[in-house]
Amino acid sequence: MSTNRKWLTVEEFCQEMGISRSTFNDWRAKGRAPRARKLPNGKLRLDRSDVTTWYDSLSEAA
Repeated sequence: MSTNRKWLTVEEFCQEMGISRSTFNDWRAKGRAPRARKLPNGKLRLDRSDVTTWYDSLSEAA
């Protein structure tokens, strides 16, 4: 993962993870996705450090 921006859109996250938006939505509904923040316009953003922490936790569970 590149670290040049602090915030990711859901689309950017999905592209980096190689998943579809529907998979992200499914993970989120099941509490398996990294924490996302809802902006006043209703769009979601993911903090890159939260994504990194989430990703690192996956290897611990494996």
